[in-house]
Amino acid sequence: MFCSYSDGRTGCWLIVGCFSLRRLYRQKRREHAGYQPVGPDDEERDGDGNPVIKALTPRDEGRIPISGLKVFLLAIPACCDIAGTTLMNVGLLFVAASIYQMTRGALVLFVGLFSVVFLKRVLHPFQWFALFVVVIGVGIVGLAGALFKDPSPDDRIKADMQGKGMGNLSPAVSTVIGVLLIAFAQVFTATQFVVEEWVLEKYSLEPLKVVGWEGVFGFLVTVLGMAILHFTIGVTPEGQHGYFNAVEGWKEMTNYPKVAISSLAIMVSIGGFNFFGISVTRSISATARSIIDTCRTLFIWIVSLALHWEVSLFWRI
Repeated sequence: MFCSYSDGRTGCWLIVGCFSLRRLYRQKRREHAGYQPVGPDDEERDGDGNPVIKALTPRDEGRIPISGLKVFLLAIPACCDIAGTTLMNVGLLFVAASIYQMTRGALVLFVGLFSVVFLKRVLHPFQWFALFVVVIGVGIVGLAGALFKDPSPDDRIKADMQGKGMGNLSPAVSTVIGVLLIAFAQVFTATQFVVEEWVLEKYSLEPLKVVGWEGVFGFLVTVLGMAILHFTIGVTPEGQHGYFNAVEGWKEMTNYPKVAISSLAIMVSIGGFNFFGISVTRSISATARSIIDTCRTLFIWIVSLALHWEVSLFWRI
């Protein structure tokens, strides 16, 4: 899964490459026709109103071109993304999908706080009030999950894992642990958003290249982590057929088409998610991006209800 996250971001280089070929083709065609634009070219004019072109063109006014070792600044949000994703996926083992998504609403508060502290943004009183309303909502969701257990289809998987060493945790304790893990993961995700906004404001770099570089660094860190975990845990008798056995993971990818297809779908989804997310960060702010990001909670909850994965509870509404 984590390779799919990184590969999805790395795949943004394909879009950057296609855009570069398009620009090169148009430049050659102009030279062949003996025409050179006096004012801004088509890409610069399109970038003023087209969000897609805007994400593929750097913003140069008063910004420093990023080069050399400065590119490694993008390893910071990449590592934060891996840490946050890891904690959230572990937390998802303990709770239902809707609780997972609603708990992620705490991201808005952390992004707001970090934007004020590190980016020197100014939030008005009504904005602070809205942030704390979100936090209260997250707390109510966690309480509802602890008091009312969902008859979700992954109960068998969780029972299996408890039998393999997670301990015989009660549903309430499991939900509390899951909510805390997911909430703590939002610190890393908020750091990622704020660092991305800082990079885009200080340096002249296409937003899509930011995503691409994060994918490269994330892929390298993921491969290194997989190798270490495989040879330290995965090859041991206790780790055979477990999460950290890379050979077993490859067999599941090749023997079960649904796993491979879902991995490809995750790659495309993550690539698109980060493309549009970084465009919002550049055009508005990281706080606005985090607020829009929480809107998907509603749709995931509706789908979960439609598939009968959980029941509707008044506390969550």
